[in-house]
Amino acid sequence: MDILIKPTLKLFISFAILMVQYGNAERVPALFVFGDSLVDVGNNNFLNSIAKSNYFPYGIDFNMQPTGRFCNGKTFVDIIGEMLGVPYPSPFADPYTAGVKLLGGVNYASAAAGILDESGQHYGERYSLRQQVLNFETTLDQLRTMMGRDNLTSFLAKSIAILVFGSNDYINNYLMPSIYASSFNYNPTQFSNLLLNRYAPQLLTLYNLGIRKMFIAGIGPLGCIPNQRATGQAAPGRCVDYVNDILGTFNQGLKSLVDQLNKRPGAIVTYGNTYGAVGDILNNPSTYALQDSTWLTRDAVE
Repeated sequence: MDILIKPTLKLFISFAILMVQYGNAERVPALFVFGDSLVDVGNNNFLNSIAKSNYFPYGIDFNMQPTGRFCNGKTFVDIIGEMLGVPYPSPFADPYTAGVKLLGGVNYASAAAGILDESGQHYGERYSLRQQVLNFETTLDQLRTMMGRDNLTSFLAKSIAILVFGSNDYINNYLMPSIYASSFNYNPTQFSNLLLNRYAPQLLTLYNLGIRKMFIAGIGPLGCIPNQRATGQAAPGRCVDYVNDILGTFNQGLKSLVDQLNKRPGAIVTYGNTYGAVGDILNNPSTYALQDSTWLTRDAVE
């Protein structure tokens, strides 16, 4: 179990800061989760998509069966929910996600989804960031009917939104020039700014709809994932430095967005340093009980 938990500790530290700022107020009633395959819990099972994880060995450490999660067990959001004492949010696309189930929150995340509507489109249907926010509004209509406008305002102010976006805008868009033209139309800095300019209005929409507390994760070192290392752009056992380097502008810009959001009345927003958390695993594998590190290189992430 420790092996599963340790890689997410840095993200949890950021989340803990959010909880400290939250003070001694009432407990968090619900989590509303937005993102991609890192936090999808089964939405794509209900979509016409080839990006699905409804087969073995996915879920092998989670009730010994696939759950719609793109991992062997729990996502970091599941563990955060356990820490807060809230149920696992059900997938929005599941027709049984209705009524009292909504009171514990909803998961809108969709594998292959990006900040840009077109990212990941070669996988088929998916809920992009924009669509996920629209889906959230659908949930609010149902909750408003159930609890009334004033109670909903209080409920949302106590709840927490978790957002995990950006990876697919790179690995399933910008870094796929054979399918997408974005790398021809934008240099890395321009593309990062494009993403941030699309992300910011959706974050403001969530705030304007009543969300006050958000945990926003940055992008991890994509140059170290098999998808990119298999391109042959780096020496064996090394990460693709170019890919990791172009993520800096986005992550720094996202931190600035978090700072801007925190200036709004009642807002408590924190940034999750995914890049640093994963980088620490790559650079210090023994700390995380990884005995066979022949597939990575120390100091892989600068």
